[in-house]
Amino acid sequence: MPVPTIEWVGGIEGSARIIDQTLLPLRKKFIYLRDVKTMHRAIRRLQVRGAPALGIAAAFGILLGLKRCRAKDYKELLRQIKKTARYLGTARPTAINLFWGLERMQATAEKNKEKSVPQIRISLLAQATQILEQDKAVCRKIGRNGARLIKKGMRILTHCNAGGLATADYGTALGVLFQAKKQGKNIEVFVDETRPLLQGARLTTWELLQAGISATLITDSTAGMLMSQRRIDCVIVGADRIARNGDAANKIGTYSLATLARAHRIPFYIAAPVSTFDLSIKSGKEIPIEERSPDEVREVLGKRIAPRRVPVYNPAFDVTPARLISAIITEKGIIRRPNAAKIKKAIGGS
Repeated sequence: MPVPTIEWVGGIEGSARIIDQTLLPLRKKFIYLRDVKTMHRAIRRLQVRGAPALGIAAAFGILLGLKRCRAKDYKELLRQIKKTARYLGTARPTAINLFWGLERMQATAEKNKEKSVPQIRISLLAQATQILEQDKAVCRKIGRNGARLIKKGMRILTHCNAGGLATADYGTALGVLFQAKKQGKNIEVFVDETRPLLQGARLTTWELLQAGISATLITDSTAGMLMSQRRIDCVIVGADRIARNGDAANKIGTYSLATLARAHRIPFYIAAPVSTFDLSIKSGKEIPIEERSPDEVREVLGKRIAPRRVPVYNPAFDVTPARLISAIITEKGIIRRPNAAKIKKAIGGS
């Protein structure tokens, strides 16, 4: 069930087109991002979100930062690329794919430094397009690999949104479910609402229902009860950054689910591309955790539900220790009971 989350329209002076995810499911609207400031704002406001999609957004952001570029030589162009990358990197700190996309674009410029500025820009557009197309292929491989873990009639719990809206068009965790559906496995999915911004309620249910998959929305606090009633057969979520030892950052509330799953002896799976691994950090303790506006908790869809002055702690992510993860599903295969040695063997130095 492809969802065209993010696309590039036009040549080197073109624009990025995204689905404004803040309006779903009530309204499906495409918006055009024509400069780097609007891309930064779209990332920060979660109009585009999800680790793989942020990698694509980063690449497109570099292109936007070079629109009407006046650089006369490679050195001047590279300075502009680095300036743009630093700016985009301030939008959201946790998702490693954002920085991965920026690094790939800079590496492309460096690789083509002997070319003229217009030729380098053409190479950058080709690289950004390649990042987009690679994500589509990678997600489908993740889906096929992960579907091997899904049996007929399984009841699956998911948290936040790791579907087509979080990638180029298909999804990681939801990609597994789309493949299971395609294989006729007749699955049933329970969807956490995912407070405070309700990505599960607004986005994941929307994607699953469009795909014809049986989906039941629950409050975040209902998951433990379902597990105790033996109504959940496995949990599958995405990730925003995975450390060298397998510790994984994902939407706040994921660690609680992993702990509950372990207590009830339920498999807990993460589906993520190799680009989400950050082999430069040893463990999850080194993953930067984004903190967001207090009003995201004080309000629901613009309506205040708490006293205006009440203090709020609003981390966007938490870290699930590798010891609680049954397997990590990647495009290169399934890493069962992940640790540093297994991850290195599975993905190499990627």
